Amino acid sequence: MNKPKQNINFFLHLLLLTLLIINDNLLQAQPNSLKIKNWELQSSEKINVNGQVISTPNYSTNDWIKAEVPSTVLGTLIKNNIYKDVFVGNNLKNISSAQFEKSWWYRTEFTLPNSSNNKNVILEFDGIIYRANVWLNGKQITTSDKMYGVYRRFHFNLNSAVKFKGKNILAVEIIPPKKGEPSIGFVDWNPIPPDHNMGIWRDVRIKITGDVSINSPFVKSKLNLKNYNSAELTVSSEIVNNSNRKIIGVISGEFDKIKFSKNVELEANEKKLVTFSPQEFSQLKITNPRIWWTHNWGKPELYDLKLKFTIDNKLSDEAKIKFGIREISDYINKDGHRGFKLNGKEILIAGGGWTDHLFLDYDAKNLEHQIQYVKHMGLNAIRLEGIWGNNENLYNLCDKYGILIMVGWSCQWEWDEYIGKPHDEFGAIKTTEEMELISASWEDQIKWLRNHPSILVWIGASDKLARPELEKKYLNILKEIDTTRPYLSSTANRTSELCGNSAVKMNGPYEYVPPIYWSIDSTNGGAFGFNTETGPGPQVPPLESIKKMIPSEHLWPIDSVWNFHCGKNNFSNLNVYNSAMNNRLGKPNNLEEYVTKAQYMNYEGMRAMFEAFTANKPKTTGIIQWMLNAAWPKLWWQLYDYYLMPNGAFYGAKKALEPIHIQYNYKENSVYVVNNTLNKFSSLKAKVEIFSLENSSSPKFYNEMLLGLQPDESKKIFDLPKAEDIKGLSTTYFLVMKLCNNSQEIFSNNFYCLSTKPDVLDNENTNWYMTPIKEYANLTGLNELEKIYAYKQSENKTETGLNYYYTISNKNNKEEIEVELINKADKVAFQIELKLTKGKEGESVLPIFWDDNYFSLMPNEKRIIKGYFYKEDLNGSKPYLQVDGWNIKSKE
Repeated sequence: MNKPKQNINFFLHLLLLTLLIINDNLLQAQPNSLKIKNWELQSSEKINVNGQVISTPNYSTNDWIKAEVPSTVLGTLIKNNIYKDVFVGNNLKNISSAQFEKSWWYRTEFTLPNSSNNKNVILEFDGIIYRANVWLNGKQITTSDKMYGVYRRFHFNLNSAVKFKGKNILAVEIIPPKKGEPSIGFVDWNPIPPDHNMGIWRDVRIKITGDVSINSPFVKSKLNLKNYNSAELTVSSEIVNNSNRKIIGVISGEFDKIKFSKNVELEANEKKLVTFSPQEFSQLKITNPRIWWTHNWGKPELYDLKLKFTIDNKLSDEAKIKFGIREISDYINKDGHRGFKLNGKEILIAGGGWTDHLFLDYDAKNLEHQIQYVKHMGLNAIRLEGIWGNNENLYNLCDKYGILIMVGWSCQWEWDEYIGKPHDEFGAIKTTEEMELISASWEDQIKWLRNHPSILVWIGASDKLARPELEKKYLNILKEIDTTRPYLSSTANRTSELCGNSAVKMNGPYEYVPPIYWSIDSTNGGAFGFNTETGPGPQVPPLESIKKMIPSEHLWPIDSVWNFHCGKNNFSNLNVYNSAMNNRLGKPNNLEEYVTKAQYMNYEGMRAMFEAFTANKPKTTGIIQWMLNAAWPKLWWQLYDYYLMPNGAFYGAKKALEPIHIQYNYKENSVYVVNNTLNKFSSLKAKVEIFSLENSSSPKFYNEMLLGLQPDESKKIFDLPKAEDIKGLSTTYFLVMKLCNNSQEIFSNNFYCLSTKPDVLDNENTNWYMTPIKEYANLTGLNELEKIYAYKQSENKTETGLNYYYTISNKNNKEEIEVELINKADKVAFQIELKLTKGKEGESVLPIFWDDNYFSLMPNEKRIIKGYFYKEDLNGSKPYLQVDGWNIKSKE
């Protein structure tokens, strides 16, 4: 009796598979859209025929190598093990760039599905670097004088060349960027890839439609900001008649059971913008809309829209997009600084500068883990200097996880050193042809990305301004295709002829500064206004990552191999950072001590920066740490590294940005509490203690205070006594803070190491990237902390030392770990580091999401730290927890 049902299910399953995987070389991407895969690659130096021959069946590719798209040429060579260990030591230097001065060919074969007969077949390129000649089945589709530009998107009708039955052969000749052409670049962040990223760096697709196709659908929302109980939506889309005849059809849309449609008449080959307005279609007036918020303020709600065009009740084309209902605007505060509003509320932008990987390789899991890290730290934004992303997934993930994105051009085109031709006050985009290219690129990218609710702002320039003629084009394009978010003329403080002052700043620092800098500086990078890129300089990663990138013979002492993994120019070494370490913490005797002290500096420096900006709300409107992540294994500008290893700065940022936070103000010697949520809190209690280094059991100062917090509020609750007024206080001392509720549930705890001898800045010698230090704080007393042993215990057993035990359980497709620690020593357990590894001697489990790390425990203090990881990242090993720290040694 069940056999017929089983057969039906089998055939339905088979049909579904047929739709999802059309053949080995085509993969379903969107309705009627197929991603082309299974490519091959070869240098033109080894080819003596042209594209007409290469794109025919009889051409042999026996000596070609396998390639994926998206990819760069060098990235493909590395994946094929032609170059190995390129990230180790100076190996990247040894790859000759001469081989990449010639063109390279990508080639693939594909067969169209039977359903495509007599339809329109369109070839779509989302991004190439830098020029291309394209051939299909022996016919040239386009030439390199027409197809060029890293941020252009290209569409070609293939009907005159495509085979609806049998094998199609596509050949793409990629020509590298020349000196002076505006391509992708990494500025001074890391080395230049020897191939200058030449390749097909974004997706290539085949789109199959009827006579009418749907392009660039867009949803614009207008939210009732008084009570959020209603919103008005405007839906639009470009439709194109690909035939030589007049067509009458119906375009219809649907989301959340809301439907709308209209009849459309198209002349032969006509392109038309169709709009559904809320005035014409009352169903687009939404009641009680689900609103998109950043993760720290609410839920990032998304809707799914489906558009169809039918002719005589037959489907011609369809498109699916996600969109969010939200409203973004900007404002100028009373001090003249620009800020942004999300859904009518002023929001402090707290983010990091994003970069793609050095060879622009795409890894979906890695990308999602990085955006999960952003959320986990409490950051609410990333800034893209350059419109990064191999595809839309970066933007999709930010939509999903509630992360805002600042999107705009890079300073790569603004300085002669990077673009390779002279610049002026408007950068190096000067000629009419260049401005046409960049404005067309601007339009392509905005049309492609504008539905993403996560995009906060479009940015016309980084360090300079766009040339007025070019900026006028930008503004006209935005007026026509996207008025749903602000435009920012520059991320530096610049005054545009067309837009006025940018009212943001880019005054540094980029090099190490002590924690006090951020609260005391009032003219440059300190905690006022919107600092669009800044940070306390290097973030040296943990030892495990260093050993991956630095050969053993160069591990210690620090040498030129380390420098190669720094930045470029002013950022090509660790001298300032190391000098601060030597003077503030004492010169390290070995690599292990160096790395331990580096994590302290990373944590302390990053926490101080974000704390200063959150404490100074609403005078502060934004802070972007330069940078968030790493294009390759490096030592500068990263909250986590290329391997997804968090460093101390990761947890310093996370501490500063926790939802409810208690913190120290270095300038005022005072205590602040900060609410980073939209919730109101009452009956909170702040407890603050000061301890001498040598006596961790008896505080030199104690105070507590009851308080409440309004939504998104920051306030000072009391001043601390001056260090010189505290009798018997050691030169290096500890400040311990807790914020809890009536039930003694701790919302925030914070631990500072301070000095009676403060850091003193040399403001007179400040330059664009750093403020020197006249006098250093003395924290060398930390070197006198007695060692404490860490013991892994059962729940009921304790030793004199740091005792811990942990449990791991599977919940919601995650492995959740809970670690209970109690300090049974009579001294501070300082800078405790939790490290989960693949077995006792294995590498770290990454990514890892600890609630806290690099924390300290006073005598008899107990903490429970939770975290999670993914079982697949164990690679079949058993998880093992290592507990170490500044003065802690593991002993089982």
